[in-house]
Amino acid sequence: MSIIVAKHLSKIYPVAIKEPGFKGTIAHFFRRTYRSIAAVSDVSFDISPGEVVGFLGPNGAGKTTTLKMLTGLIHPSNGEVRVAGYIPFRRQEAFLQKMTLVMGQKQQLLWDIPAMDSLRINAAVYNISEAEFRRRLGELTEMLSLKGKLNQPVRKLSLGERMKAELLAALLHRPQVLFLDEPTLGLDVNAQVGVRDFLRQYNQRYQATVLLTSHYMADITALCQRVLVIHQGKLMYDGSLDGLLESFAPYREIHLELVHPLPRENLLLYGDVQHIDGRSVSFIVPQENLTKTVSLILSHLEVIDLTVSEPPIEETIGRVFQTGLV
Repeated sequence: MSIIVAKHLSKIYPVAIKEPGFKGTIAHFFRRTYRSIAAVSDVSFDISPGEVVGFLGPNGAGKTTTLKMLTGLIHPSNGEVRVAGYIPFRRQEAFLQKMTLVMGQKQQLLWDIPAMDSLRINAAVYNISEAEFRRRLGELTEMLSLKGKLNQPVRKLSLGERMKAELLAALLHRPQVLFLDEPTLGLDVNAQVGVRDFLRQYNQRYQATVLLTSHYMADITALCQRVLVIHQGKLMYDGSLDGLLESFAPYREIHLELVHPLPRENLLLYGDVQHIDGRSVSFIVPQENLTKTVSLILSHLEVIDLTVSEPPIEETIGRVFQTGLV
């Protein structure tokens, strides 16, 4: 049975239209006209308990709007949504006990007091007993490597430590469903790895369901086997990450080390030139043309070394969004 179900979910915002100039301002003041903007349009999917699903899309695609509908922060214009058996926008206490939303660009911990004080407030809000609070706090502190950090004012923590403390606060009531919107935003590489490792461990230990948005593709590849791709408010793909790459990125990269540098116009005969640095050249070629292209290169160019690889996943996803292949 699915723990998250969205059926034909849409969110439409009325946006006022104002003509330029003084007359436009007067007309706008007395009689406004509106146009409708569909932030999310007819999105349907379901997620099973314990799944970790990546939610991908460019800025403005509708990811955060969808998360806000799933968590009950905004009411959908059309469609149905259920999370853990509840209708989110009713904001029932039992529903709030079962889910959490973490937004990397926003914080819930108070800046000038120790994180521990905020955690005790959260424990009171969720009716967590003192004994249970201490037990959960000990588990999460160990998993997040925050020992000795929670009694310091939040402003004195590093960015990575603050993000970990935010996760601890969001998970203190042990929710079944985690909605994570850019949880590693702005973190350095080591801090990103730490957050990923924690989320993987938390999912395995508690079988929590996770819907994760991130612009760091390393987050998606490390944690998610399934991805949802949203583009211009519409769900364009729902399936495995490998399937996305195979279906929408049938390209390969050819890297050459030439004996002598060649001008770009001479190299365009062999593929889409991505990079030239002296004697080093990189091409993108369709997979079906790979064998033929390699043969042509070896026949007509003086090559020291040749390697073939898949394009980086960031480039693949970017190509999907730019060309609308999905």
